Amino acid sequence: MAEMIFITLFLILSFSNGVKLETGHVRVGTYILDTLSIPKFDVFSYTYPPVPIPMTDWLAEVIMALLNKAFGLSGVFIFFTFLISLTYYLLFKWMRQYEGNILVDVLIILLVIASSKLHFSARPHVFSLLFFVISYYILDNFQHNNRNYLYFLPPIMLFWINLHGAFIMGFILIGVYLLYNIVMPFVSQGPGKKGYGKKANVMGLLILACIFISFINPNGYKALIYPFQLVSNNFLIDNVPEFLSPNFHHLIVMPFNYLLLLLIMTIAVTGRRLRFTELLLILLFLNMALYSVRNILFFSIVAGPILSRNCKFIFSSGGGRFVNFLNKRSENISKIDVPAKGYIWTMPLVLLIAVVLSFKLEYKINPEENPVAAVEFLKRECLKGNMFGNDKFCDYMIYSAYPQYKVFMHGKFDMYSEKKARDYFKIALHEYGWESAIEKYKINWIIFDTNSVLSSFLKERNDWKMIYTDKIASIFVRNVSENFDIIKKYRQPLSPVN
Repeated sequence: MAEMIFITLFLILSFSNGVKLETGHVRVGTYILDTLSIPKFDVFSYTYPPVPIPMTDWLAEVIMALLNKAFGLSGVFIFFTFLISLTYYLLFKWMRQYEGNILVDVLIILLVIASSKLHFSARPHVFSLLFFVISYYILDNFQHNNRNYLYFLPPIMLFWINLHGAFIMGFILIGVYLLYNIVMPFVSQGPGKKGYGKKANVMGLLILACIFISFINPNGYKALIYPFQLVSNNFLIDNVPEFLSPNFHHLIVMPFNYLLLLLIMTIAVTGRRLRFTELLLILLFLNMALYSVRNILFFSIVAGPILSRNCKFIFSSGGGRFVNFLNKRSENISKIDVPAKGYIWTMPLVLLIAVVLSFKLEYKINPEENPVAAVEFLKRECLKGNMFGNDKFCDYMIYSAYPQYKVFMHGKFDMYSEKKARDYFKIALHEYGWESAIEKYKINWIIFDTNSVLSSFLKERNDWKMIYTDKIASIFVRNVSENFDIIKKYRQPLSPVN
């Protein structure tokens, strides 16, 4: 069944373009490969002085660039689709180790996947999801099953800290199990009391080893303090959508709501006390998920095995026709599932070969979401001077039009100062003082969402002239002498229609 979960998820994401590809990361990786150096400053922005950047994603970006060179964007897309599918395959395999009701486990993993769907994109954070599942499994098995695979965690941390900034989640997991072993000797009785002390010592050594090996990165000790600097930036946390609390009125957040309700109901129905580690993990990661939507991914992964283990006790005790019906169906499916293992992998292999040979998995940048036509116009016209643009548009621009154009700031908001981020929102949202910000950065032209407030406002101004528009993006230049030629050329703004 785990194999079917992998196959189904991989094929659905592949053929529906369910994984969004953020091309800005590919450009950064290409720059590293071309220069054989890791940039210390934001080379894609024109603002001065140069912005120091914490390159916590550099290795992931190099991998993306290598895949792009070898296989194009399709290779990047397929690779990250595979990693996402592998992550939830491994999680489901772990859940099945509890030997609970397979139908219930399928329901749980589907809710976990649906809850995580809002962040399914080809970005470095996918590596964090995979390493989080592996680290969680290793720590939980050491704690409760006495299986010691802890020696894998320092090497994992070495890669993790160079792949993505969410490496801190690995330290949080270790910290939870360390705290558990410190507390339990004071509240438990019996011969097992000494075992907690020994495990606490092992966990302490483990976290020291992981800290030590984490210094092997381009940023040194600064990489370790970067996550704390990020969460302490209140302006960033309060304004960037992925850092905001989840909005339960949005349809895409509803699976998280249902997963949380299922967890509460399961805990109430079982009537059993949760393991202290389970309680700590739920409280910690639920708090993080309710605080910031980007952490729903990690809470969903944490909740999966806890739900599976506790649901087993509900269904193993029987109690009613419906429960007995599900148990009987689960037994029948499990009997089929066991002999199928080892053979079912032939199906995805055949499908993948067929798809690659027919080129049906060719990835193309979606012109309905990216300013593809507008950027092609910019590349032809070679506009002069500093620009301002939507951060997502600028991600695409640095992929498609760098070094011809440098941007104001791109999607990596966390690398910029609060002052510059405030200036960005001041202009983008047309707030008081936006004109002062325009003058401050000597902005000569703007590319922005056609249906935005800013675009609507600029259309009505005499000091700005629109030279291009389509349903995705519009381009405006200042009505000054150096732009008179381009303004005259496009007195009627170029669009796909005219």
